[in-house]
Amino acid sequence: MAVTPSKDYKRREREQRKIDKRMAREAAKAEEYAAQQVAAEAAAVEAAKQAEIDLQAKIEADFEAELEAERQGQRVA
Repeated sequence: MAVTPSKDYKRREREQRKIDKRMAREAAKAEEYAAQQVAAEAAAVEAAKQAEIDLQAKIEADFEAELEAERQGQRVA
């Protein structure tokens, strides 16, 4: 005599599948959020490096301009 699963068993299995799907979606969202955070942090670090490079280039350009102005002033005098 064959025994068929009870309706309660089927319901529990269905609910468990729903829970598993929900957990998989939430894990994927959490992983995507973490990846976005890492990318944002990397972009912030890169922007800080670029800002430092730009500042250094501006300082050097200002120094060169002052030096050239002094040279021009010495030639005239």
